[in-house]
Amino acid sequence: MFHNYIKIAIRNLLRQKAFSFINILGLAIGMASAMIILLWVQHTVSYDDFHKNKDRIYEVWNRVNMEGELRAWNYTPTVLSPTINSEAPEVEHATRFGWPYERLFAVGEKRLFAKGHIVDSNFLQIFTFPLLEGDIKTALNGPHSAVITKSFADKLFKNGQALGQTFLLDDKDYFTVTGVLKDIPANSQFDFEYLLPYSYEISKGNDYSYWGNLSLRTYVLLKPNASLASANNKLKDMRSRHDNSIPGWEMFLYPMNRWHLYSNFTNGVENGNGLISIVRMFTAVALVILLVACINFMNLSTARSERRFKEVGIRKVVGAKKSSLVGQFIGESILISLIAGVLAIIITILLLPAFNQLFNERISFDITNPVTILRMLGFILATGLLAGSYPSFFLSSFKPVKVLKGTFEKPRTLVTPRKVLVILQFAFATILIIGATIIRQQISFAFEREVGYKNVDLVYHSFTGDISKNFELIRRELLSSGAATAVIKTNSPITQVWSIGWGQEWQGKDPNDRTNFVRFSEDGGLAEAIGFQFIAGRDIDPKKFPTDSTAMIINESALKVMKFKDPIGQIVKDYGVEWRIVGVIRDFIIDSPFQPAKPMLISGPANSALFSALHMKMNPGRSMLANLEQAEKIFKKYNPNFPFTYKFVDEDYGHKFDQVKRFGTLVNIFTAFTIFISCLGLFGLAAYMAESRIKEIGVRKVLGSSVIGITALLSKDFLKLVIMSFVLAFPVAWWAMDRWLQGFSYRITLQWWVFVVAGLIVVLIAFITVSSLAIKAAIVDPAKSLRAE
Repeated sequence: MFHNYIKIAIRNLLRQKAFSFINILGLAIGMASAMIILLWVQHTVSYDDFHKNKDRIYEVWNRVNMEGELRAWNYTPTVLSPTINSEAPEVEHATRFGWPYERLFAVGEKRLFAKGHIVDSNFLQIFTFPLLEGDIKTALNGPHSAVITKSFADKLFKNGQALGQTFLLDDKDYFTVTGVLKDIPANSQFDFEYLLPYSYEISKGNDYSYWGNLSLRTYVLLKPNASLASANNKLKDMRSRHDNSIPGWEMFLYPMNRWHLYSNFTNGVENGNGLISIVRMFTAVALVILLVACINFMNLSTARSERRFKEVGIRKVVGAKKSSLVGQFIGESILISLIAGVLAIIITILLLPAFNQLFNERISFDITNPVTILRMLGFILATGLLAGSYPSFFLSSFKPVKVLKGTFEKPRTLVTPRKVLVILQFAFATILIIGATIIRQQISFAFEREVGYKNVDLVYHSFTGDISKNFELIRRELLSSGAATAVIKTNSPITQVWSIGWGQEWQGKDPNDRTNFVRFSEDGGLAEAIGFQFIAGRDIDPKKFPTDSTAMIINESALKVMKFKDPIGQIVKDYGVEWRIVGVIRDFIIDSPFQPAKPMLISGPANSALFSALHMKMNPGRSMLANLEQAEKIFKKYNPNFPFTYKFVDEDYGHKFDQVKRFGTLVNIFTAFTIFISCLGLFGLAAYMAESRIKEIGVRKVLGSSVIGITALLSKDFLKLVIMSFVLAFPVAWWAMDRWLQGFSYRITLQWWVFVVAGLIVVLIAFITVSSLAIKAAIVDPAKSLRAE
């Protein structure tokens, strides 16, 4: 019997090649789209699952009342880790994890930059990063020991033989490789090529062991069966016990399984709006695309059901039960799903490298893995059951007496399942079109926001090697050679926030004020060089005004906080220095372009130890290539052991949009797939409609109907369904996009015309799809369509 069902299913596929092609292609594209999205989802939700002690690993977070609300963040004092180890018996290990830092590694003539972290010696005993060579318990014990990844070892040393080898770090200190790590998995939030011991920082005198220095992260591993509540109680007031300068400061442990997907807090409480919201959204998109493809299958299968009336009637007369017929038709849909699934897997394998490149991911799809095979078979089976459920029950419900007598009539009701499915299909497509449009508008809105300075021809370079020592020589030659018109030292790139702090003092300050200020430092001339817009006062200029070493510029947002009526000449105490305000500038974007500007303090060169970068305003009167070539010669002259690694400020600023642009691109791609699948199904339905009404069309033409009239007759029923889909789509799309926009402080307002335009686009696409077939049917010679009558 099973063999007979398979034979009949294959015959039906071959007999109706065009409809079989549409069914399989639509289902394959839908399945491939869903596979790619679900692969990304699985990759994302599995981050750091490989750590054996994941359930016992936590990160320390702070929570304190600032600016009228509870703030929570995860940068902690350098002294916290050893304090936890000594005062919290529930903790097995606590480790510091420093800011990611790019350093220069030198072995002979080979010089390579690598990104990594400073950590405590027990770091590898907390996290499961297997050592291919070395001992996790001792690898980071010495101040000049180092652990590097296997791929970096292969780059740095001949034949990858790294253990026991030495290298020169940042042209200053020699280190010995005491461990070689297996490369970090792609699904990990950790991404480094080296680890250095914190004892090295201590040996260099860089251990800023006071509670106000929040410059690194702290991770802890609880002991087996230790009480989390007890550990949290120990940690809660640990800061206050050692430093009560800010009352009410709390710390708490945040579990590892929440780091990647959540880690988003409102008023001190996790709000569930982290990456998990994107995961949920794209999971919904994957299901929608798959559902649209299944709706195609359902509609085309039921539309052509009358071709199988007699087969069903005869089977029932000879004793077939409804359950066996349902099984037969479900089996046929699973067969089609299997064919489409194989095609979908091929499409996924072909498109996944492009997806990874476009979205900067490292998602793998190992089709030889038994687990992957089982998942794919389950996915194909589920799709076949979903797609074949309605058609199988619909076909098996025919009454054999009416079918065999030829008296069976298709139901003529206002609402039919097929109409509902078409409405749902185009409602989904409309929602995605609206979503893609609003995402594009939000990106453009933020991109067109005034930056607040001129970032064209502006280049920055980090302080490496001898740049700090030879800065004045470098600046003099850059200016005299004509390569640059201005060269300024700063504490960070103008596009990045490296320092945020509170506790500043000024006249008239509210004692309860805990405003967080962005801190920026320069050695003079920055405002003039890059075009800050002054509201009051002037630029910092120590050459013209020697006392400007302690000068300060504040922005509009800082002025609103400080509430000075006349800010020029006012004193602000910070870093133990009394700074004198000499200027007020308009807010400019240094952090996210989707968020409002933060209060900002720009201090003069009195705190010279903070300088870590230099900015060059390149000469606009010469070509950029000539300027950079001249600059490289100068840097090589005064910093010979380090490469000239500059970055354009406008490109760096543009990277702030990368994540949301990728998100928008992903929505655009899958919106296009959804529309294509919907139109494919509509094309199939329209083709069947034209075929089944060919004699009616012939009669109407004989009686004088025009091509336009017949086209309108054949198209209007489909267009009514498409228009009805808007009624369903508009409120859902409005709710979804309004909720998405709430994640941006600087955002657009939803406009009604976006929804209308999206609806018109869908109508136009549907009309073109249907009318092309309707016109083709309408221009057929009636003599051909009526010759058998």
